[in-house]
Amino acid sequence: MTLASRFLARLLELPPADTYDVLVERDLEIPLPGGIKLLADRYAPRQGGKLPTILVRSPYGRRGFFGLQYGRLFAERGFQVLVQSVRGTFGSGGQFDPFRDERDDGLATVEWMKRQDWFSGEFATHGASYLGLVQWAVAREAGPGLKAMVAHETASEFRGQTYAGGAYSLDTALSWVHLVRNQETPGLGGLMTRLGAPRKLKPLFQHLPLNEVDALATGARVPFFQDWLEHNAPDDPWWNRADFSGSLSEITAPVHLVGGWYDILLPWQVRDYAALHRAGRAPYLTIGPWTHVSVEGMAVAARESLIWLKAHLKGDRSQLREAPVRVFVMGANTWRDFSEWPPPGLQTRRWHLQADRGLSPATPAASEPDRYRYDPAHPTPSLGGALLTREAGPRDNRALESRPDVLTYTSAPLEKELEVIGPVQAELFVRSSLPHTDFFARLCDVEPSGKSVNLCDGLLRLVPGQPAPEPDGTLRITLDLWPTAHRFLAGHRIRLQVSSGAHPRFARNPGTGEPLGTAKTLAAADQAVFHDPAHPSALLLPVMG
Repeated sequence: MTLASRFLARLLELPPADTYDVLVERDLEIPLPGGIKLLADRYAPRQGGKLPTILVRSPYGRRGFFGLQYGRLFAERGFQVLVQSVRGTFGSGGQFDPFRDERDDGLATVEWMKRQDWFSGEFATHGASYLGLVQWAVAREAGPGLKAMVAHETASEFRGQTYAGGAYSLDTALSWVHLVRNQETPGLGGLMTRLGAPRKLKPLFQHLPLNEVDALATGARVPFFQDWLEHNAPDDPWWNRADFSGSLSEITAPVHLVGGWYDILLPWQVRDYAALHRAGRAPYLTIGPWTHVSVEGMAVAARESLIWLKAHLKGDRSQLREAPVRVFVMGANTWRDFSEWPPPGLQTRRWHLQADRGLSPATPAASEPDRYRYDPAHPTPSLGGALLTREAGPRDNRALESRPDVLTYTSAPLEKELEVIGPVQAELFVRSSLPHTDFFARLCDVEPSGKSVNLCDGLLRLVPGQPAPEPDGTLRITLDLWPTAHRFLAGHRIRLQVSSGAHPRFARNPGTGEPLGTAKTLAAADQAVFHDPAHPSALLLPVMG
């Protein structure tokens, strides 16, 4: 493992190890109330005494690359690390019910840890995605021994991501279900199953009803996938047990949040930052040009984590940056530091949709609306953006924009650079032939070559009466296109896409109002987008300077 750890440390550009003599204790049994036992591995420098502990709780196993990344690398740099498999995974007892047992199981683990003779009395939590949610689950009640948290590409609640904009995140949900249901299959067969996931799942995304696709993907119904489909109402109390966003203001441990512009959890991670900031907790925030599975993002997160943990567990603040917020500005391809997020000094600029598919700051003139038909039997596909899979990230959108069910509104070439940093919105006046429908909007940078690259986007699912119609029957809707940081260079153009879907990233709207899990009937919607003085549809850009 020493050769592997040296190679990975070099790949991640970590500082030199303090030692390569690491003790590893396997399969420690941690008892829970009710007789269930969770398994954990402990990594620690063989010499060094009672060093502070990093707690990592995961559904993805404790060995191999995972143990190397989260266990050995940090033990070689002067920490003890306890890597635990959560309930129902990799030998831990009980049944895996995502998110819902992590508070009780995590707190029981903390209490067990406090009783061990190797425990120094101080610990931190660390990890990405699900490994971040479990940190929020215990943070308020873990006690004064919790000295720091580093949460990557994660959020304090996952319902928001599961129903982004009100639509089910089908690609992410089914891809993750397939992963966790097959990850423990040993040998070559398990590897081939995981590698073959994209090809296996692709036809299943078209299948209806949705409550059958989990069995088709994994060979058996998956209870938690069925629960997610059933509990789709925004105010459904079923999600409360896995929602820790309400307690953020009470967390006293210093928190560093690391995210990516194309990450599936970015808006909710930024929301967590805002809650901590309002409470005076002085959180750090780092956002780079990454997707959820980006190797580059993993590398930066590892380096930032080590700096943060050394600062708050060992008192070594020599590498800790002064500015709490650091973001990568795409287009300019540079990092920028700020005192807070969103940065001070932003001005919201309205770029109005115009006749002939134009986009400009000018008030639109009188014009007829643009129209298209959305047919869920042939749904508008997703392309890049915030996906869990390797299909995520920036892509050339020209093929998507050539479809008849996608409208584009494009500015003239910019005479000078325009820097957009912060949350982006689209305010649209629309009309649909159906009360149940979706609208999707995406901001793109159009290069002089014509290549159209997606920056951020968002979808909004409409139901009867929400929003209430305007007096003339149109609907005024606001879509949150997620935060971004991008410099549009001179000669480039700004483009706004408008459509009614991005399938299978968002499950298509059948148009019938049938229950999400059992809907099979599909109805096409005739859509209209208005842009005139009475209906000034606009793209809202947070502009620096």
